[in-house]
Amino acid sequence: MRNKNKIITKQYNSPFGNLLLGAYNEHLCLCDWLINNRKENVDLMLKRKLFADYIEDSSNIIDYASKQLDEYFLGIRKNFDVPLLLNGTDFQKHIWNCLLLIPYGNMVSYSEIANIAGKPKSIRAIANTIASNAISIFIPCHRVIGKNNTLTGYRGGLITKQSLLTLEKQNYYTTLF
Repeated sequence: MRNKNKIITKQYNSPFGNLLLGAYNEHLCLCDWLINNRKENVDLMLKRKLFADYIEDSSNIIDYASKQLDEYFLGIRKNFDVPLLLNGTDFQKHIWNCLLLIPYGNMVSYSEIANIAGKPKSIRAIANTIASNAISIFIPCHRVIGKNNTLTGYRGGLITKQSLLTLEKQNYYTTLF
C-alpha cells in the first residue's frame, strides 16, 4: 500500500468568516468556509480523490492565495491567477469553469449558467454542482443567484454571499492592479 498524499492546509481569516485554504502540488484545491454544513462532504471527496490527508502547514501557493484574498477583500483585486486544481467529474469541472466566466461585480442565474454550459435542462444538477464547489471565491459561486434576483444557498451562508456581492458592487469601477 502506498503512502497517502498531503493536502497542505492553513486557515485564512476573512472579514466575513474563516476559510480553510488547501494546496496540493502547488495548486489551490480548497478554499472553503469553516462554518458551512456541507464541509465534511467536500473534505471527504477531496481526500478520497487525491488519496490524501490534510496537514496543517503553509506553502507558496497558500501564501499566494492569501495575498490575493487580502487584495480582493480590500477591493483592489478583481481577478485571480492562482493555479487551481478542480476535483470532480467532467460535468462538475465544466460547470465550475463556466462560473469562472462570470465577471467581477456581476450576477447570473442558475438557468443562465445552464445555458452557458450548454445544459439548459440540467439546472438541478448544476445547482448541486455549484453547492459542492470546494474553491469558494476563486470559483465565484457567490455570483449565482435565483431566477428572480433572489439570493439562494451559499456554503458560507446568505449573509456572507450578500456581503461578497456588496463588496464587489462597491468596488466594481475601481482600478485593477
